[in-house]
Amino acid sequence: MARPPRRWGGARQGSQPTSSGPKGPDAGAGARPGRAASAGAPEDPEDTRAARQDTAGRGRRKRGKAGRARAAAAPSERARPGAAGPAHGPPQRIAKLLARAGHGSRREIERLIAEGRVAVGGTPITTPATRLPDLAGVTVDGRPARAPEPPRLFLFHKPPGVLTTARDPAGRPTLADVLPADLPRLMPVGRLDMTTEGLLLLTNDGALKRRLELPANGFLRTYRVRALGRVSPADLERLAEGIEIDGVRYGPVEASLDRRARAGAANVWLTFRLAEGKNREIRRLCAALGLVVNRLIRVGFGPFALGDLPPRGIVEVPAAEVRRLLAHRP
Repeated sequence: MARPPRRWGGARQGSQPTSSGPKGPDAGAGARPGRAASAGAPEDPEDTRAARQDTAGRGRRKRGKAGRARAAAAPSERARPGAAGPAHGPPQRIAKLLARAGHGSRREIERLIAEGRVAVGGTPITTPATRLPDLAGVTVDGRPARAPEPPRLFLFHKPPGVLTTARDPAGRPTLADVLPADLPRLMPVGRLDMTTEGLLLLTNDGALKRRLELPANGFLRTYRVRALGRVSPADLERLAEGIEIDGVRYGPVEASLDRRARAGAANVWLTFRLAEGKNREIRRLCAALGLVVNRLIRVGFGPFALGDLPPRGIVEVPAAEVRRLLAHRP
């Protein structure tokens, strides 16, 4: 079941280091003199103990030298000029990496590249399609690029009357007008209509955004709906198999009739659960049933619930939960 949002904390979990001794034919080379001596006469316990300690000491010194040699031979990411963190996975478009690092939107970064303000190893790049494993050696306006942030996820209670976008040519209120100014650059996971309120997920990571949005991954969206009109449970059952409206096929929807707003009132309250979330889907489904939606609230998304998060309230999901979402398999 979905759980109410809260302010989280907690230490990161780390793995315990493990080590093992050297393997193979050379592992016991230091013990051979002792075994050869034992063939001719009984061993003195003190001599045997001393030989073992000397052998162990030589083994530790050998392993220590080998480890230092490997460390000297391996290139240090921290020592690389302009390094912005170790490589993560396969090469990615530089515009995406710089956007993740907070240098602007992808469109803004494409403009920086076109103006020759982004360079790799001192050489300006000419296309935002350039692929790199990380931002090591990348500069923006002559300064080393910042390291990309790890994936982050926020739960936000979007109020009605706000567009799910960063800017609007018509000057209507947008997310940029209601979100705290100290947040990183965030993308909405899906969208809510201007008049729809409730739980909106925000992330800085495109892969996490796609994972949460894809219907095949099974993250159900839950809505409370207030609508004008009358509907029966049998009418709602039609939605369970999916229906087609004006040539558009809508997938299966779990819909239930909760209650009337008050005795004798014309409004009804319903709950909808769906995996897709096409544009204005619930309003169109209700219209097909003869209902007119006058209030729509998203109260859940996958494992997250709106709970008592107030309008314009925002909380961050802990990093461990984000990692679980990225590893999720339907």
